[in-house]
Amino acid sequence: MVGDREARMCKVTIIGGVANAALLAFKFVAGIVGHSSAMIADAVHSFSDFITDVIVLVFVRISGKPQDSSHDYGHGKYETLASTLIGIALLAVAIGIIVSGAQKIALWVKGEELASPGMLAFWAAIVSIVVKELTYRYTIREAEALDSGALRANAWHHRSDALSSIGTALGIGGAIFLGKRWTVLDPLAGLVVGAVLVKAAVTMIKDGIGDLMEKSLPDDVENEILAIVTSFGDVRDPHNLRTRRIGNRIAIEIHVRMDGSTDLNTSHQRASDIETALRAKFGPDTHVTVHMEPIK
Repeated sequence: MVGDREARMCKVTIIGGVANAALLAFKFVAGIVGHSSAMIADAVHSFSDFITDVIVLVFVRISGKPQDSSHDYGHGKYETLASTLIGIALLAVAIGIIVSGAQKIALWVKGEELASPGMLAFWAAIVSIVVKELTYRYTIREAEALDSGALRANAWHHRSDALSSIGTALGIGGAIFLGKRWTVLDPLAGLVVGAVLVKAAVTMIKDGIGDLMEKSLPDDVENEILAIVTSFGDVRDPHNLRTRRIGNRIAIEIHVRMDGSTDLNTSHQRASDIETALRAKFGPDTHVTVHMEPIK
C-alpha cells in the first residue's frame, strides 16, 4: 500500500509529467512551423524532463516499500539512485545545449547566416518559461516538505527547462526584433544556460553518489547528534559515531559509556532515551543504534 509521502510524490510528478508532455508537443510544433532549431532543441529538453518524470514515478514506488528480508534498511537508496540518474540526464542535456550552441556560433563566425525563427516559436518559449517556473516552484515546495532528493532533482530539471526557454526566447526574440545579424544571440544564450545546467547537474550527481557510497552526514549534523547524546548527564565519551543517508532518512550508530555499576535495565532505558531523542530531532524513521560500554 502506497504511503502518504509516496502518494504526494507521485501526484507532484504526474502533474509535472502532464505539463512536460503538453509543452514538448507544443514546442515541437512551434519549432517546426516557426523554423526554429532552438525551439526544437528546447522541445528535446522538455522530452528529457518527461523521461525523468517517468524515472521518478518508478523509483518512488520502489523506495516506498518497507524493509524486507533482503533489504534490512528498507529501499530508500532507490530514491537516491533516481536523483543521481536525473542529474546524469540533466548533464547530458546541458552538454548537448552547449555543443549545439558552439556549432552555431562557429558557423556564424565563418560568415554563414543563421535561420531567423518565427513568432510562434517566440511565444512558445514565453509559455514554457511561465509553465516551467510554476511547475518548479510547486515541485520544490513539495520536495522540501517531504525531504525528497528525487523531487528536489526533478524540480531543478523543471527550472533548467525554464532557464533554457529564457535563453531560447532571448535568441529568438533577438533574431526577430533586431534583424538577421543578431541571430547569433540564440546560440550565445544557449551557452550561458548550458553552463548553469552543468553546475546544477554536477551538484546533483555529486550528492547522489556521495549518499550511494555511504558518505557521512555533514559535520554540523554530526555535532548536533553528539550534543543530543551528551545532554544526558550519566552518559560519557560518545565515540565511533557513524552516519549515513538512506533515501529521505538517516542512519546513526554510536558508542557511549556509562558507569560500570549501572544495572542492565537502567542502561537499556538510557539507550532507549537517546534513540527517542534522536528520532524526535531527525524523524521517526531514523535508524538509531546505541552501543553501551562500561566506564572502567
